Amino acid sequence: VQLQALGGGLVQAGDSLRLSCAASGRTVSSYVMGWFRQAPGMEREFVAGINYNGGITYYTDSVKGRFTISRDNTKNMVYLQMNSLKPEDTAVYYCAADRHATMRVGTTPTQYDYWGQGTLVTVSS
Repeated sequence: VQLQALGGGLVQAGDSLRLSCAASGRTVSSYVMGWFRQAPGMEREFVAGINYNGGITYYTDSVKGRFTISRDNTKNMVYLQMNSLKPEDTAVYYCAADRHATMRVGTTPTQYDYWGQGTLVTVSS
């Protein structure tokens, strides 16, 4: 499975941005999918996750109410809609796939098997 994260860029605080994750090589429709981020000098942290059919989503507290994760299994795509962006959201964002799980959304990087290359999101104040 290859994952490609797209959609990053430079925005101002309060703006919105939509990240996309395109999967190729095989379908990820049965996998839990997640978004992580890593700021300079920081560890990679969980942002949001979604179960195989989109019925279960999970967010880290700092993005609840602002970010929405979704998926389109017909297109082998996962999305992260980010609203009301803050400077502290600045990071490289990665999408990831957990091939061992369909329902349980993991929050640690080691639970995920496949990773995209990351896309940079910069939020200016």
